[in-house]
Amino acid sequence: MTTITDDTGHIIRKGPYPELTITAVLVGYLLGALIALSIGYAALILGFSIEGSELAAILGFGILRGILNRSSIIENNVVQTIASAVNGASSGMMFSVPAIFILGYDQTHFSPELMVFGCIAGAFLGIAFIIPLRKQMIDYERLTYPGGVAVATILKSPGAGIRKAVLLLSAAVFSGVVHIISKSTGFENWEMGASLDLPEYLNITWYVSMLTVGVAFIAGRGGIAFIIGGYVCYWFIAPLLSGFDLFPMENGLPVIDPNTLRLTLFRPVGIGMLIGGALMGIVLAFPLIVGAVRSMQNAAKVKSSISQDEMPIKLLYFAIGGSAIVLAVIAVMSTQEIGWMRGLFMAVIGTLWIWIAGVILSECIGRTNWSPLSGMTLIAITILIIISSGLGDTASVIASVTVGAAACVAMSQATDLMLDLKTGYLVGATPKMQMMGQFLGAWLGPLLIMGLIILLHQAYGLGSDQLPAPQGQALASMITGIQGGEIPLAKYIAGAGMGALLGAASGGLGITVGLGFYLPFNIVLTYSLGTMLRLIIDKKAGKQFSEEVGIPVAAGLIVGEALVGVGFAVYFVFQGAA
Repeated sequence: MTTITDDTGHIIRKGPYPELTITAVLVGYLLGALIALSIGYAALILGFSIEGSELAAILGFGILRGILNRSSIIENNVVQTIASAVNGASSGMMFSVPAIFILGYDQTHFSPELMVFGCIAGAFLGIAFIIPLRKQMIDYERLTYPGGVAVATILKSPGAGIRKAVLLLSAAVFSGVVHIISKSTGFENWEMGASLDLPEYLNITWYVSMLTVGVAFIAGRGGIAFIIGGYVCYWFIAPLLSGFDLFPMENGLPVIDPNTLRLTLFRPVGIGMLIGGALMGIVLAFPLIVGAVRSMQNAAKVKSSISQDEMPIKLLYFAIGGSAIVLAVIAVMSTQEIGWMRGLFMAVIGTLWIWIAGVILSECIGRTNWSPLSGMTLIAITILIIISSGLGDTASVIASVTVGAAACVAMSQATDLMLDLKTGYLVGATPKMQMMGQFLGAWLGPLLIMGLIILLHQAYGLGSDQLPAPQGQALASMITGIQGGEIPLAKYIAGAGMGALLGAASGGLGITVGLGFYLPFNIVLTYSLGTMLRLIIDKKAGKQFSEEVGIPVAAGLIVGEALVGVGFAVYFVFQGAA
């Protein structure tokens, strides 16, 4: 029982702190939708996702404390849990579903409704599978989960949380205005190379994007490898090719146009690096796999760990069984050619992969704050493509990506929940309330992200320069290779070798450098501004200033441009339909 009084001693409220309330659920849905759309949009441009819990915690304070005058930290914790659960689909689906569109299919070839229900089933599976390991990974092994610790720090600083919300919203307005001007005037790229009389292949063109600057600032030193990848392509490899007269030839002429050079050389190598780096990530995670298996074994021995603060184990069994059945039905219904036996087999494999991969990823992110999610997704869909071979290319792709997307969302939800449970452990939240909040939020994300994917594809085209969707492109290229399509195999193999070597040197390095090869250099140049700004501020003003001021502003830059970008997509689609 808790009693709260004002400065004069009058009782304001008596009773336990509110936690899982209707207000928390509604605010969580609102913030989750906002964050999922923003981060999902950014993921299609930059090829990687960022954790939404910290952003949700900042905005949650702005609404709960600043507007609604509510003072419960654990209620705000539930808000960010629900919001990040909604956002769990932004990485899960953005890494997989765009491959369908990049391969030339659209919503006339598959059922978006089935895809949504499959991803919801996968989300529930991922949550239910990981919940029994909470005590083992957090209470007993006490894994660090740096992301969860960062969110707990915000929740324990309510005054700072409100200030951060104001900074975030102000930056969002600024970023949105800049993007409106950029789109309306057509000034989306600022070319400098010609005015400086530099060779064309040096490609000094800036992408006018506050979102890109914001993502780079949040990534900080972690984005340096991404920048290096781009600079190596155009400021090292291209000059070497010029000096030794080794540019690729097209119609008897050397290719020096930076865009054509990227499409014919750097992008295929970059795709190979993404795949090689992702697979090496799995190899590097092997010691953690052993630890994850041991965690499962230990958790199974501690039967008394499910207390009144935990969700009943029977309810988890029900969630696992029901979700697995739904996934099986969706796998069978995904295409007419699949048949019951093969569809059930794919669903069983997908369910087992969700269980195994969810535990592995939670162990990885708990120890290193790094998650080989893209690698796990590539492996899952590769297995499913092999199982579905013989159905025909279209049926095989649709069935495999439908089940694979569900698995990817499940893995994303598992890691997100463990991060949030670590936060709850540090601020004194009730685990059962957080678990219920995760289930309450998980259904909304797939619905929003599926609509966003279709909308953006109709407006801009996935895989285009506007929305490169690098992870989707890598998956699409892998599917094409498995099905025997014509691909630049030598470039893919060379890139995979480099990605694997870089990944062996440092976890995730092959993927980030590969993204620098894959993406247009104008994005890399602008990204480098955000990284340089973060490094300078860390050195001159201190890391605390970056955390307290810089990161909320950077998050606002992401949100503002993303929402305006989605708004323009809606406008373009309606204009085209008119």
